[in-house]
Amino acid sequence: MRHLALALAVAASPVAAETLSEEIGRAGIAPTEARLAALAAPTNEELFALAGLRFLGGVEAALQLRWQTGVQADWSELPILRLPIPENPNARPFAPADFTALVTGLDADMDAARAALDQLGDKPFALEIRMVDLWFDINANGTRDGGEDIGTVTGMALGGGRMFGVDVQDPMVTFDTADAAWLSAYTHFLSAFSSVTLAYDPEPAIQRVLESSAAMHALWGETLPSNAMDMMFGRQVDRAAMVLFALSKTPDKALAQDAHDHLLAMITENRRFWSMVALETDNTNEWIPNEQQVSGLGIYMPPGTADRWQAVLADAEKVLKGEALIPHWRFGAEAGINVKKMFEDPPAVDLITWIQGEGLLPYAEKGPQISPAAWRDFESLVQGDSMLFAVFLN
Repeated sequence: MRHLALALAVAASPVAAETLSEEIGRAGIAPTEARLAALAAPTNEELFALAGLRFLGGVEAALQLRWQTGVQADWSELPILRLPIPENPNARPFAPADFTALVTGLDADMDAARAALDQLGDKPFALEIRMVDLWFDINANGTRDGGEDIGTVTGMALGGGRMFGVDVQDPMVTFDTADAAWLSAYTHFLSAFSSVTLAYDPEPAIQRVLESSAAMHALWGETLPSNAMDMMFGRQVDRAAMVLFALSKTPDKALAQDAHDHLLAMITENRRFWSMVALETDNTNEWIPNEQQVSGLGIYMPPGTADRWQAVLADAEKVLKGEALIPHWRFGAEAGINVKKMFEDPPAVDLITWIQGEGLLPYAEKGPQISPAAWRDFESLVQGDSMLFAVFLN
């Protein structure tokens, strides 16, 4: 046992003259994160790397749980669950508790990433990372296999494809102080997603659908259905039922408020990121460049992207603070829905009464409605890639 421990320690240790990027490429996310976490006096670069690896480690752990349970990328509406992963031929049955474990684990890793970022603060650093060195150990076997590199998993052909103005053969990014604010914003986004999900306690809804679906399949007996409807739409219908059953419950107020706080923090950190990016005068493999810089990934940022995206965020902040209302077709031009009130006293979701309007009356009031102009301007600027840019810019 002593020899095994020694071997594992050696395997996790950096090779002489090895860069952090190379260490991640060789050892993987979790071993590199563990080494950095054990440092008594990490450098600024190591602190940012620790935060980034905890962020990526949260994604990796979620992908590993999906692989273990055979959950493929058909939850296209949700972060992490939409990412493509290799198929596991020996997957165990998915259980409702797995979904809760996935979300709570992701949230814990976002908290850990922010802890490292808080320790880093606004201290200057420059950390060079080759994108090809980043990979997720999806099948948890400790080796890099096909379908585990970050480009494949994120669905982004690094160095080419939509959004990319330059074909960069070996994409490399030099992360700096501004990028720590971007990372912080993204951790808040994923924590908000986690809090909203957990607020509706999805386990009973998932269990209900799994049991009813199994009972329906048992009715088939030895005779296959006369059509392919279940094969084509069964999983999608079950997934929609899980979501609607969960949303029909009154959510937890504390978790809803937590999600609201995270969304506001996300906007604050994103605004801080853009303010720092605007002051940068270097031009070294930028993650998200200002108008005088070039992207290390080859991404083309149309002039005016920063201003138009910040206008979108400003509108989102007004909605979250209740300063602008969401219009509803039944409430006229002088009233709308106060989203802040919905987070403070979160309702169960009833699509019929929401569409008809009655279910939203407790949150309706007179006041200025939010305009879609900022989002339309952003869509026009990025020419059809608005959702891709929104995910990237956060």
